Amino acid sequence: MVYTKGLVQMFRGVFAPIPTPFSGEAIDVQALCRNLKRWESTRLSGVVVSGSNGECVLLTRKEKETLIDLVRQNFTPSKKVIAGTGCESTRETISLTRRAAALGADAALVLNPSYYKNAMTSHALRAHFLAVADASPIPVLLYNMPANTGVNMPADLVCELACHPNITGIKDSSGNIVQIAEIVANTPTGFSVFAGSGSFFLATLAVGGAGGTMAVANIMADECASLQECFERGDIESAREIQIRLLPVNDAVTRRWGVAGLKAAMDMLGYSGGAPRMPLQPLGAEESKKLRGILVSAGLLKS
Repeated sequence: MVYTKGLVQMFRGVFAPIPTPFSGEAIDVQALCRNLKRWESTRLSGVVVSGSNGECVLLTRKEKETLIDLVRQNFTPSKKVIAGTGCESTRETISLTRRAAALGADAALVLNPSYYKNAMTSHALRAHFLAVADASPIPVLLYNMPANTGVNMPADLVCELACHPNITGIKDSSGNIVQIAEIVANTPTGFSVFAGSGSFFLATLAVGGAGGTMAVANIMADECASLQECFERGDIESAREIQIRLLPVNDAVTRRWGVAGLKAAMDMLGYSGGAPRMPLQPLGAEESKKLRGILVSAGLLKS
């Protein structure tokens, strides 16, 4: 069966995949609420909870549900909440997605299974995502993160899945702009393609992307939103300047130091980041000094 999407994209703009603050081993509810209040004042379109930056693989099922509930209850209704619900089994993914819907999530971001990566053929992934989309009460966004999963979802598979009426977009963190362009070109009108990293945000917009879901948006939300606004009104030079400014900060909180770097940067900028959950380790003194220098150079901190 062939489906077509509506003309209006359900999801567009800049989303922050928010970290999970901890107090010891427990979720720090007060810290999370403080962060949410600050993100409310930015031009973010919404947030992603229990994603890669939220240390989703280190959370229990109960903690994931708690986070989704806390974020939806304490975040302005005018901004969307997307819940990471990808699990290794199709059954558990469906169960968590349904629970996220009941807790008020606007959409589910579904990372592909990957433990049995050699068995994750296009046939297996197609069956998985179609089953999830059929069972989900809320829209499904695909999540392609080959650096972590070891599995890349090819463009032709994504384009096929995009025809399902309940699969409404993708966060592509592959960094393969050719693949991203192919997905944009060959998916139905209204399918939202998001850059999964600030390093190729402008490039994704240039080929027709709908926005970005990026770690750097946690600490440079308005800068990311400005980049998209400049691009959409045709001010390419200003958009390019912002993109260049994003690059070193984005690298620091993704490729270079990951979750620990993002949380440390948040602490430096007045958010509540805290330490990551073991086995992840916090930044050491020398790494923190280098990170601070990057934030100063980007104009986010005073020297």
